[in-house]
Amino acid sequence: MFRALSHRNFRLFWIGAFLSNVGTWMQAVAQGWLMLQLTNSAFWLGLDAFMASAPAFFLTLLGGVFADLVDRRRLLIYTQVVAGVAALGLAICVSTGLLNRWIVLGFSFVTGCCMALASPSYLAMTFDLVGREDVANAVALNSSQFQLSRVVGPALAGFGFRLFGLAGCFYVNSLSFVAVVVSLSMVRLDPARGASKAPGHSVGDRRALWGDLLEGFRYVKNRPRVSSLLMISAVNSLFGAPYFALIPIFARDVFHLGATGLAWLMGMAGAGAFCGAAFLTIMGDLRRKGWLVLGGSLAFGLSVIAFALSVNLVLSYLFLFALGFAIVICVASANTLLQKLVTDEMRGRVMSMFLLSFMGTMPIGNIIAGAASHRFGVPYTLATGGLFIVLFAIAMMISNKRLRDLY
Repeated sequence: MFRALSHRNFRLFWIGAFLSNVGTWMQAVAQGWLMLQLTNSAFWLGLDAFMASAPAFFLTLLGGVFADLVDRRRLLIYTQVVAGVAALGLAICVSTGLLNRWIVLGFSFVTGCCMALASPSYLAMTFDLVGREDVANAVALNSSQFQLSRVVGPALAGFGFRLFGLAGCFYVNSLSFVAVVVSLSMVRLDPARGASKAPGHSVGDRRALWGDLLEGFRYVKNRPRVSSLLMISAVNSLFGAPYFALIPIFARDVFHLGATGLAWLMGMAGAGAFCGAAFLTIMGDLRRKGWLVLGGSLAFGLSVIAFALSVNLVLSYLFLFALGFAIVICVASANTLLQKLVTDEMRGRVMSMFLLSFMGTMPIGNIIAGAASHRFGVPYTLATGGLFIVLFAIAMMISNKRLRDLY
């Protein structure tokens, strides 16, 4: 169950990433409530989520090329330092009262740029840390720590609101980046596993970079199973991810909760996600992962619909739990399949496309959902998105035998 943690490098990476993610989720709760207080608008909530995820459009693929050319560990350290400074800057603005909606959007954009550049290296380095034999277990454990942070972070945010206010959550997040930077500094990678790159051209050679990028697209185009996995991820994110940006509206207007209540709603989705990741970790390298991807997508869509239309708080907690469980089963299984299907030379670029498939579509979904909520209402907007996911998952189940048969 925990065999990937027997690798020293992965163990350091895992602990540092967990502590950093706890801080990130604390800030996510605080920032959603802060923006709602500043604007009282679902549109601005969606716009803030858009600014955080929009850099994925133009930087994730570039980050994938870098992940195949440069030292992934060093790239991660640099981006995490910048993200930590951005979190500190936002904390200072909140605590001093020198804050408006535009400043929040600006810091969201800076952090989004860091994450877009770093994420392909984050995923690709998992293989560097453990090798092919333990990659499935490492992916499951990485997913477990991320989803556990979704439980711990919002729960700590709920207590933090009472102890030190919104600003304290931002300060904690800025400190949490120290953990991941220190852990990455202690990692010592084996050059044979791709940690040290010897590119045939300079990273500054723009023509060669574009050639590398186009080569990645051709690689995916010629592999239908890889492209199918990316399509499922994109549809889940485009139509389902807005639930996260719109939860503050449900907390305040549907269930009449405060900031602490919002933290518990977000934490329940995180609890479901953690249980989904723990399930994959306990069960080991399950077969029929194609069915796990498809079934997880279908269950995610149904749970989004159920949550969107629920007016009962207890049932909504259950639907959020199911929603988190299902999407992790889908995404983690797709991640494992991609890690096994692609070659080492293309790993960074393909993983950047995997990230782009949900990070790149997320801003589109957020901005559309935020605007549509003004006209049609938040519940109906979110339920319609869930319906699209359900219909697409069923269509893929019926028509794509090669995906169903993936192990």
